[in-house]
Amino acid sequence: MVKKSDKYVNDGNLSYRAPDYLGDLSSRLWRKVTVFLEENSAVNRIDTNLVEMYCTQYEIYRHAYDHIKENGEVQAIYKPVQDFEGTIIDKSFQGFRRNPMTNIYSDSIKNLTKIGSELGLSPKSRSELLELARVESTDDKSSSAQMKEFFSDE
Repeated sequence: MVKKSDKYVNDGNLSYRAPDYLGDLSSRLWRKVTVFLEENSAVNRIDTNLVEMYCTQYEIYRHAYDHIKENGEVQAIYKPVQDFEGTIIDKSFQGFRRNPMTNIYSDSIKNLTKIGSELGLSPKSRSELLELARVESTDDKSSSAQMKEFFSDE
């Protein structure tokens, strides 16, 4: 349950200070993203968890990419060859397998795209949010004007 006082911390806006438990990459991204979101989006303090997820997914994405750069997209598979005493004397090449980090990389990109879209961090989602705001502002008649229109005899 959220404390009532938490709702009003920082005037209901996101904190520019990243939570202490985030990693280094996540914290750096937090500082960049929150400034952008405050200026260009309707994101509030209540959306902190979404911003946290976005930042942590970014860190996972970067770590997976670094691992793939270091070890490649595929990894060679070798089977040990033993002599009659069980001592490994050679290894036999069996083929290649996909580096498991490619799955983590791919999943994190999908998550970044989805969460980023919800936060308005992609060009398409920003334009959709702007269009929605424009439509709402043209439809924003006062409630009394809507009532008069609804109940008018004409």
